[in-house]
Amino acid sequence: MSTTTERHARTDRPARSEAELQQMAKDHLWMHFARQSVMTDGPGVPIIVKGEGHHIWDSQGKKYIDGLAGLFVVAAGHGRKRLAEVAATQAEQLAFFPIWSYAHPAAIELADRLADYAPGDLNKVFFSTGGGEAVETAFKLAKYYWKLQGKPTKHKVISRAVAYHGTPQGALAITGIPAMKAMFEPVTPGGFRVPNTNFYRADDMGAPSHDIEAFGVWAADRIEEMIQFEGPDTVAAVFLEPVQNSGGCFPPPPGYFQRVRQICDKYDVLLVSDEVICAFGRIGHMFACDAYGYVPDMITCAKAMTSGYSPIGATIVSDRIYEPFAHGDTAFYHGYTFGGHPVSAAVALENLDIFEEEGLNQHVRENSPIFRSTLEKLTDLPIVGDVRGDGYFFGIELVKDKTTKETFDDDESERLLRGFLSKALFDAGLYCRADDRGDPVIQLAPPLTVGPAEFDEIEQILRGVLTEAWARL
Repeated sequence: MSTTTERHARTDRPARSEAELQQMAKDHLWMHFARQSVMTDGPGVPIIVKGEGHHIWDSQGKKYIDGLAGLFVVAAGHGRKRLAEVAATQAEQLAFFPIWSYAHPAAIELADRLADYAPGDLNKVFFSTGGGEAVETAFKLAKYYWKLQGKPTKHKVISRAVAYHGTPQGALAITGIPAMKAMFEPVTPGGFRVPNTNFYRADDMGAPSHDIEAFGVWAADRIEEMIQFEGPDTVAAVFLEPVQNSGGCFPPPPGYFQRVRQICDKYDVLLVSDEVICAFGRIGHMFACDAYGYVPDMITCAKAMTSGYSPIGATIVSDRIYEPFAHGDTAFYHGYTFGGHPVSAAVALENLDIFEEEGLNQHVRENSPIFRSTLEKLTDLPIVGDVRGDGYFFGIELVKDKTTKETFDDDESERLLRGFLSKALFDAGLYCRADDRGDPVIQLAPPLTVGPAEFDEIEQILRGVLTEAWARL
């Protein structure tokens, strides 16, 4: 079939009406992390049809600010024609070939580039198609590595309370959200939890609440305590996000990661920096571990590597972990059909060119304090308890009582977040996340291209909706 015919066939596809799309969705589409009842019993689902810059449009023609970069993904913004063109060019030349015993230029060049960006001796790149797979890879590799070192009992992994690390069976064992695991028990064994770095809730943890550095030491020492309790000869790795996403953007206290690195070295435990959200500019650096001054043994990353224009993930590994696989007949029997996909790798390279040409990391570092101070204006509202985060990644925790920090019970949270806030914010023109996996929070992670004018617009929308939410309470 000729190219002309292919293009004609594509543009000839009938345009569906809103009613047709809603019916097709109701009949056949199973959404992720969503209640299907919105389609079965409710009015249907918002259908997004276009993106340009930091805006998206729905099928009704309404325009919204993308306050979550899709899902912490569209770092360089929507509608980048050069990324679409690179994808098309690569697809015409080589649309697919696996990296199972073979290679292709785009994967080779991207691996080289990621290794160049990564700190220390993290020089080897294992590709996947997303973040959950990258975490799964790191988990399996950690266990295999210790078996090769003659320490087969080192198989347990430690992560933080309320942390999200993915949904595959292995990654789910690392995820620290009980409600996400209950229906899938028994999950892969070996996952253990320690307190997170939510300084706003330090009192609730029995931790130091008046000195953030002391709190950081306390939180890090809980990792040492867990290693000692389980036995250092059974613990393979610690998985930590630089800024914890679930629960609402918990940044690390000063010195926290330095202490964690010391603990991991002391007990011969691997440190995995899960940067699926935090890598590629979200915290103003290619890798957020650089922002906080630590060198992990592995980095997991995905999302913003291509700004979402094509799916990809990666696990970046230190020379130490790679060394047992470098010689002889030892192989890592693990992989994904679409890992290191030629189109995705080509798009990633072009996306990273945009980062460098437009100075997106520097832009985030310069504007993050303005973003923070703009959002902190909302603390004059009685419902806003805390504003926290870093880079272009912030959470606003909602409370019933600012003085006591009293939170909402499950029923109130259901009515507030799902019953009102999510829809009200969207109706007001802001796409973001109202999340109750910990205490109720609103999360913001817009494209890295936005600036003070957009911060003001976001604050004004939030102010109006949160004021109404409080009145309803």
